[in-house]
Amino acid sequence: MNWHVDWAWSLPLIAVNVVIHVFCLGVIIQMAERTLAALKGRRGFFTMFAFVMSVIVTIVAMLHGLEASVWATAYWLLGALPDYGSAMLYSLNAMTSYGHEDLFLERRWQLMGALEALNGMLLFGLSTAFLFHMVRRVWGFYSVREQRQL
Repeated sequence: MNWHVDWAWSLPLIAVNVVIHVFCLGVIIQMAERTLAALKGRRGFFTMFAFVMSVIVTIVAMLHGLEASVWATAYWLLGALPDYGSAMLYSLNAMTSYGHEDLFLERRWQLMGALEALNGMLLFGLSTAFLFHMVRRVWGFYSVREQRQL
């Protein structure tokens, strides 16, 4: 197989997705920290924190969908899959390492699918670190003594 073209397409797609992901997570964290700082010390803070986190998780899931659409567009434009719907389904399956059901890239683009799975693992790792940071940050709003009283 002549896979240098797969690498040539995949590495820029990975870089673009990481830039999108890090930029968007940065914006989300700024907004979330401002919101949570304004709510600090108010009654029901942890309930509000749970609500804010559910909104954040929803936005992060949409972010992953946007990033999968970048790959899907590439697959569709390259003719690796017959239509955009199939390309999007394949891309979401590859990015999440769920599997590809009955969808397969054209043989000459199959390495690209594996590289998208690698990209998905990196993006989900960044998302997990971000969510963990948010929980740790909120827990840091309170001293150990205050946490015991909650």
